[in-house]
Amino acid sequence: MLSGCGPEDVDMTVGRDLESVIEQVGERVDPDPAERAALQDAVEALIERTESVIGALDLDATVLHVGSTARGTWVSGDRDIDVFVKFDPEMEREELERYGLRIGRAVLPDGHTEYAEHPYVKGEYEGFAVDLVPCYDVDTAPEIQSAVDRTPFHNAYLEARLDESAAPAVRRFKQFLKGIGAYGSDLRTRGYSGYVVELLVLEYGGFESTLRAVSKWHPPVLLDPADHAATSFEDPLVVVDPTDPERNVAAVVAEQNVSRLIHYARQFLADPTVEFFFPPEPEVMTAEAVRQAVQGRETAPIAVVFDPPAVVDDQLYPQLRRSLSGLVRGLTEADFEVLRSEAWARERGVLFVELSVAERPAVERHEGPPVYAADHAQRFFETYADTPATGPYIEADRYVVERHRETTTAREFVETRLLDVALGARIEPALEEGYTVLTGTDIATLAPEFGLKLGEYFRPSP
Repeated sequence: MLSGCGPEDVDMTVGRDLESVIEQVGERVDPDPAERAALQDAVEALIERTESVIGALDLDATVLHVGSTARGTWVSGDRDIDVFVKFDPEMEREELERYGLRIGRAVLPDGHTEYAEHPYVKGEYEGFAVDLVPCYDVDTAPEIQSAVDRTPFHNAYLEARLDESAAPAVRRFKQFLKGIGAYGSDLRTRGYSGYVVELLVLEYGGFESTLRAVSKWHPPVLLDPADHAATSFEDPLVVVDPTDPERNVAAVVAEQNVSRLIHYARQFLADPTVEFFFPPEPEVMTAEAVRQAVQGRETAPIAVVFDPPAVVDDQLYPQLRRSLSGLVRGLTEADFEVLRSEAWARERGVLFVELSVAERPAVERHEGPPVYAADHAQRFFETYADTPATGPYIEADRYVVERHRETTTAREFVETRLLDVALGARIEPALEEGYTVLTGTDIATLAPEFGLKLGEYFRPSP
């Protein structure tokens, strides 16, 4: 079931040979026989090794190869293998984690521990990146005890429906999303997961037909592959999990990435080129180019630079966005108009805000209640009657004062009041340790580390 497509037909005049472009892309994204054989050999060896360790530990567990490499939908060069070890659902969580790590370290002795909802082992085998993940062997998806327990159900659902004709379409759509910067369900990207891509292709029937459907989306869009009749979601894109009607598998997709996909679907169908899938390398902005951009815009950029907490990206980026939102709100309430803002992190973290002006007058206008609102009006009048403020005076039906502004420059606000705004719980302690404020052309000193992000900021595209 699908809702959210606009009723109007979008006129898509293809200016180039679309089939030729898709064929060229296929030559680059479809794994060749040698790559397929290498993958198959690696998977068989990993499963054998995992089953051998399970046997040696005398455990009741089964091994399952899942993900895009299990379904034949991986893009050439994406050498990721996901191996799940399914344990009895009666096993204690602590015991599952302990055995999961023990098996993972035995199978991947050079691997390391990563953390999602629970720890697992990530390593390398024969040139492939391998995730060895423990999960519970539950009967249905609603019975899951951890998020990864859903994965085997997703795998079974797709394996029963994806055939050799659908897999190429999935690979092309994945590469298209990579090309436009919207692929990946991590909380840094907030884009489309491989699972969502596969469900979209199944719904619409192919690569081109998927893009044509997307080009007519009118959010909110609802996709309900298993006809669960689910209506309790409010996201811009809802893809109801066919194995669990209570879950929107596209919940992480940011509204911006829904709009981005609609835009590029239209652009590609109107004038298809390989560059949509394989865009040129983005331009890294030099310090001099940043200085020229700031001078040419005549705005007031300000950057808060600090040492970010040592957490994974899926924890860091929501915290950065919350902190940036708090800073923007604080500056706005202090009467500094914000044009645009971004948050970045590498070795350092940056909260970057571009303002219309860097300085405000020494006084600000403050309106009180209507004079006829007796109690409120009287309190307002008495509050300001014997202060240095100008007024109170009456304008139309209200008391008005012109009071001294608490901070007159954005820099002063950030230097003295940053810790008063709503910040991410992990970012606030980092800022308490110290931060640097850069304003105007001084932000050019960020170029060696953030030249790519500055380039994207000052030369934005959809």
